[in-house]
Amino acid sequence: MAEAERITPIDWDNIYHRLKTTQAAGEQAGPEETRRILRARARQLALEPRETTSDFPCVAVVEFWLASEIYCVELSAVREIFPLRELTPVPCTPPFVLGLINIRGQLLSVIDIKKFFQLPEKGLTELNKVIVVSIEGFEIGLLADAVLGVKAIPLSEIQPSVHLFTGVQAEYLKGVTGERAILLDIQRLVMDRQLIISEQVDG
Repeated sequence: MAEAERITPIDWDNIYHRLKTTQAAGEQAGPEETRRILRARARQLALEPRETTSDFPCVAVVEFWLASEIYCVELSAVREIFPLRELTPVPCTPPFVLGLINIRGQLLSVIDIKKFFQLPEKGLTELNKVIVVSIEGFEIGLLADAVLGVKAIPLSEIQPSVHLFTGVQAEYLKGVTGERAILLDIQRLVMDRQLIISEQVDG
């Protein structure tokens, strides 16, 4: 008797989020930057889909470029992705505080984690996006060089990153995936008091 064909269910939520983030990432950049992003996306699309049954527990993440490396944050912590525009600098704040943006009436701090992690810097481009993350009532925006999309990563592929990173960066990482994407410990990062701006308005 032939082995029954195994059908992997379509994860429509995953597809919806990928389309949404890809649309948000709408690119208008130089040809070299565009080729780099397209190559990364092509590599993602070329991957074989993985089963997401209980036998292969996965975590859904948003992947993004940061200083020529691929980072990711858990999708459950991401509220939305927003273009970097109408940024208002905030005086007397640490260099990693890029400024404030207004999202439908809500002012959010935008953190340049390249500066926080002391990574190589690059100028802002049209590809820059703000990943709005929310943890226990705290919300901040993380500046990304570009957003790649959403994907599911098997938990078994995430390896500890302690031996790969040192310094301030190592404190905020959960691990490294099999494709060398760096998974941020977004809860520790968002709840870090260094990133909380205490704003007082006189009057």
